[in-house]
Amino acid sequence: MYSADDPRSSLSTAARPTPTPAATSFAAADYVRFYDMPPQADDANGKTWIGRGQAFVIAHTQAEAGGTFSRSGQVDEYVVLLPDRDAPATITWEGQTQEVPGHSIAFVPPGDSTVTLPKGGRLVRMFTSQSEDLTAASANADAYATPHPNIPPFQPWPEPRGGHRIRFYSLDVPDEPGRFGRIFRCTTLMVNMLPVERQPRDITKLSPHYHDDFEQCSLVLAGAFTHHLRWPWTADLNAWRADEHELCGTPSITVIPPPAIHTSRGMDEHLNQLVDIFAPPRLDFSQKQGWVLNADDYPMPGEEGSAQ
Repeated sequence: MYSADDPRSSLSTAARPTPTPAATSFAAADYVRFYDMPPQADDANGKTWIGRGQAFVIAHTQAEAGGTFSRSGQVDEYVVLLPDRDAPATITWEGQTQEVPGHSIAFVPPGDSTVTLPKGGRLVRMFTSQSEDLTAASANADAYATPHPNIPPFQPWPEPRGGHRIRFYSLDVPDEPGRFGRIFRCTTLMVNMLPVERQPRDITKLSPHYHDDFEQCSLVLAGAFTHHLRWPWTADLNAWRADEHELCGTPSITVIPPPAIHTSRGMDEHLNQLVDIFAPPRLDFSQKQGWVLNADDYPMPGEEGSAQ
C-alpha cells in the first residue's frame, strides 16, 4: 500500500495480541466543509465552525482581535493549534498563564481554561467526544446519533510526566528522512502536521491504506485535497458502499471510518496543507523511535512508571 520511500512502509505488521474481527458493517465518511456553511458560533470573539467524528470534535475559529474562548470544567485534555506565525495566543489554566507564539501546538489540561488571541487569527481546537456540549453543537452531529461500528470505546492515555500543565511546542521542525510528518500527542489526541505540498501530489505515489479499528480526521488548512475512499466487500451486498472521490477545500475536515481504504491527494498548484488527527493517539506511530516529537512528556500505555 505504501511506496518504498514512504516512512509508513516501515510500520510493524505484527499480529495483534487480540486480533480485530473482520468488519461486517460500515459507516459513511463525513465531509464537513466549513467554508461552505454558516458558523456554529458567531459573536464578538469570532466565527467558529464545529465538526465531529466518533471520538473527537474539531472547532475551527477565525478569531477577532482579543477573541476569548473558554472552557469551564473541561473533562479532559485538549489541543490548541495555532497554524499562523502572526497569530499568537495567551492560554490560562487554573491560575497559570502561558504566552504561546503563533505556529505552535499547545495542550491544555482538564478544568477551567481560556484561550485568547490578542491579534486575532486562526485557532483550531481539538477535543474528544467526551465534551458533549461540543458534540451536540457539531454541524454533523446527526451522523453520530447511532455510534459508528468498528471503533472501540475511547480510552485516554497515561498522565503526562511531571503532571498536568500547559505545554506547547513549535511547529518549526525540519523534515527528517525516515520520519513521517511532525507528530505530537497528549493524553487524548495525536496530531500530525504533514509536510506542505507545493504542487499537486504525484498520482503514481499515492498511499492507499486502511485502519482496522480507529478513525482518522483529515483537516485541510491550505489548498484543497481529493479524498479517495473504498470500502471492503462482504458476503452481504447490503453492506457494500460505492467508492468516493471527494474534493474538500479550506477549511474542512474529513472523517474516515475504519476499515475504509483511503488516500488523499493535494490538488492546489501552489500550496496544500493537511493535518491528520487521531483520538486516542496511535500506538503504531508512537512505537516508532523519534516519530512523536514530544514523547518524553507523554508516556505510552505501560510506561506510566518510567522516570519523571
